[in-house]
Amino acid sequence: MAITAASRAPQGAATEESERSPFARLTELLAPYQPAKPLITLSLGEPQHPVPAFVGPVLAKHIADFGRYPIAKGIDPFRRAAANWLAARFDLPRPIDPETELLVLNGSREGLFFAALTAARYVGERRGRPAILIPNPFYPAYAAGARAAGCEAIYLPTTLANGFLPDLDALDDATLARTVAIYIASPANPQGAVATRDYFGRLKQLADRFGFMILSDECYSEIYTQTAPGSMLECAGPDFTNVVAFQSLSKRSNLPGMRVGFAAGDGRFLGAFHELRNVAAPQVPVPLQQVAVAAYADETHVEENRRLYRIKFDLADQILGNRYGYHRPAGGFCVWLDVSERGGDEAAAIKLYRDGGVRVVPGSYLARPQADGSNPGAGYIRLALVADSETTAEALHRLVEILE
Repeated sequence: MAITAASRAPQGAATEESERSPFARLTELLAPYQPAKPLITLSLGEPQHPVPAFVGPVLAKHIADFGRYPIAKGIDPFRRAAANWLAARFDLPRPIDPETELLVLNGSREGLFFAALTAARYVGERRGRPAILIPNPFYPAYAAGARAAGCEAIYLPTTLANGFLPDLDALDDATLARTVAIYIASPANPQGAVATRDYFGRLKQLADRFGFMILSDECYSEIYTQTAPGSMLECAGPDFTNVVAFQSLSKRSNLPGMRVGFAAGDGRFLGAFHELRNVAAPQVPVPLQQVAVAAYADETHVEENRRLYRIKFDLADQILGNRYGYHRPAGGFCVWLDVSERGGDEAAAIKLYRDGGVRVVPGSYLARPQADGSNPGAGYIRLALVADSETTAEALHRLVEILE
């Protein structure tokens, strides 16, 4: 089915409810109940593996730098370290220029939000109301950015039938002609799907043909159990035109509270992006950027991180088997389970919390209703395997016992 203007979310009270934080909605859903067992939280994608050992010493060495304002674009050592890491990690058309093609971010979330505002100004006049395309389910910052930019959010269902990535063949020319930007996440949150090089290449062709930006959320790129995911930058051409990739240390280095990431790609777009962020976005303290320099120079802690996640997915393979449509995701640390035959996502979330003390997110809370009223997340629950392996195994055993 073609994705047209009719694919936007329906208006009214249901839309207002779906635009709230999924975690606030989950808290309200579970408020009437008390867990029968000690609580295990699998709802929040907050890494809980140990913080790398080098963090404390680097902070101590640069503690005096908390006494000055940071520049918005990031210190030179950070930008060089991030650019060098990109060149070593991905098969880029050429090395990123750290001076003009990379900016530090206060975590990837704020960058993804502000990028929508920049794109709305940057791409020029559209043929009709400007639109931003968003995979559905999605990371909430995407929709918040589209709304703040005054653009129509058009939700692209990512389902089992299309490999949990937006169906590019379903996009019609009229919609693409008014598109300001498309958000793409690979590995996808919540399903863990990874885009192929061919998929990225097709998306790049559409962006160049219709003149919109690709905002590629790659914060889960370093969490995988088999093949390393690629980057949209690998298919962006020699000038990275119309492509910006977003990275973060939250998942890669178990530093969700440090709030350091970067955006890299199209230098002309990043020049406009920097102008906006220089007056409106949060700056990144210099000591934290120095920690990031050390983090991007070290792969040992990243490999250990992947090993710990691999152990937990091995447990999921054993405990879940082929129940609930489970499959080991290509990337990320989330499990996406089909509980449509267990009463639906809200009912399953309540039952798991009330009877087993396991807190998960209903999939419908992570998505928006499509024009036909369907919700691509309905009937699923999301589990984030962020706890230690023993806790994870206990939670998965409780889940099977309760749902079966």
